[in-house]
Amino acid sequence: MINKKMKKQLFLSGLLAMSLGFIACNDDNNNGENQKTIPEGTSEVTISENNIEVTGENISTWMQYATAVANLLARDASDLNEAWSVSYNGGEAYARTFKSFGAEYQSAAACVQQIVDGCIDIASEVGTAKIGEPRDLWESGKYTEAVYAVESWYSWHSIDDYSNNILSIRNAFNGTRNNQEAQHSLAAFTRAQNADLYDNVKGKINAAYNAIKSMASPFRSHIGSSSVTVAQSACAALVDVLENDLTSFVNQHADDDELNLIVSTYVDQVVLPTYADLVTLTENLRQSIVMLRNHPSTANFKTAADLWIEAREPWETSEAFLFGPVADLGLDPNMDSWPLDVDAIRGVMESGKIEELIKWDGEYDEDSEDIEAVQNVRGFHTLEFLLFKDGKARTY
Repeated sequence: MINKKMKKQLFLSGLLAMSLGFIACNDDNNNGENQKTIPEGTSEVTISENNIEVTGENISTWMQYATAVANLLARDASDLNEAWSVSYNGGEAYARTFKSFGAEYQSAAACVQQIVDGCIDIASEVGTAKIGEPRDLWESGKYTEAVYAVESWYSWHSIDDYSNNILSIRNAFNGTRNNQEAQHSLAAFTRAQNADLYDNVKGKINAAYNAIKSMASPFRSHIGSSSVTVAQSACAALVDVLENDLTSFVNQHADDDELNLIVSTYVDQVVLPTYADLVTLTENLRQSIVMLRNHPSTANFKTAADLWIEAREPWETSEAFLFGPVADLGLDPNMDSWPLDVDAIRGVMESGKIEELIKWDGEYDEDSEDIEAVQNVRGFHTLEFLLFKDGKARTY
């Protein structure tokens, strides 16, 4: 299942009208071997990447926009953490609800299956959408659109994002965030009951992670590399073992009391610490952008860009648990909608109504085009666009 932020239209037809750009180059790491051949004349095509440049004339508006987006990002992270750890919709914390098998879950087995389903969703999304959609476009000869479909291509941070997504699966399985196995974890339970399955799951997680880290970098410049298909295959193999073997194993042990402890460990040692880090690091990012607004400089752009990368880690390692408040409250697309509508971003900057145009109120409706339009001009990737160019921090 692809998570809903990836269900959004790619806006590729609109993006083609923009002067966002790239160099579609051959894979230098393998000298073009097993590389999709680009038609003659397009291997050096350069489209002006960002015709919105930081200047003395627009720096005030640029910083006003960046600050407004950073404020909302930090608030969304805080709201998400509060929903899990303090109170959700005026009731008890979602962590307590999940650990007591409330809401739609009804049993420890249902909660453990939700943990597994979250892992399946992100493994599938990485392989078929985050990596697969750009590759499919590339294979069909749509080289420009392929780059536009690459998440985090402004910062050249895609491979780290995707590998962190796989670490979110590892953490959910291990019941920790340090590559150790908690005593009461899905990993420890599987190892005790079915060592072969344990080895298979661990092996597939490691293989997917290593294959992604081994992709030619930056991904946006090497979409046609043979290393990309290796990573896709590794993700598909991980989905298969999770969706079939591990799911079947959980169903076979649905009445085991150990599942209760697995759920508690997962919440206390993985979910809550990850969201707490997200709060801290998005707040650090927000403060750095306030500093950048007050004192625009190349050095402060670099500081803010570095903190953007730091704040991405807890977000990307949370993507194996995109259920509950993060989905119900629209916080996932608030924080991480992709791809960007850069024409709309330009419009927001020119409008003089930045605060008004990047907020929405009321109950979240994932089918609302008005809310979706707002979500497309805020979040991590809008900040990425404002802070990065050509894989580096912007200069001023």
